[in-house]
Amino acid sequence: QVQLVESGGGLVQAGGSLRLSCATSGGTFRSYAMGWFRQAPGKEREFVVSISKIGDRTYYADSVKGRFTISRDNAAKNTVYLQMNSLKPEDTAVYYCAADSVRTAQAMTISSNVGYWGQGTQVTVSS
Repeated sequence: QVQLVESGGGLVQAGGSLRLSCATSGGTFRSYAMGWFRQAPGKEREFVVSISKIGDRTYYADSVKGRFTISRDNAAKNTVYLQMNSLKPEDTAVYYCAADSVRTAQAMTISSNVGYWGQGTQVTVSS
């Protein structure tokens, strides 16, 4: 069973950048499609981005296209990254790393299809 640990969250001004990391352990990293979701106060958890097991396919929510980039290191670090640029106040949320060994990255755009979750990391964007 894979464990997911996020890091890299924090406070940033609008227009700034952050890079989130999700380190994995306890599983074969390349066997998992990976993704990121976020949840703002009072709102449901929403899909942000996902990446296929070998990193050849990515899926983005319309709200982050062109600003966020997902990547993964299957070779050494068993880590998935989320580079967030041009951040907006509406990006403020707890960001959760997600993984699944059965579903595709495309299927993981739905939260109920995610098998494993991290604990989350807070991202706050000030205006």
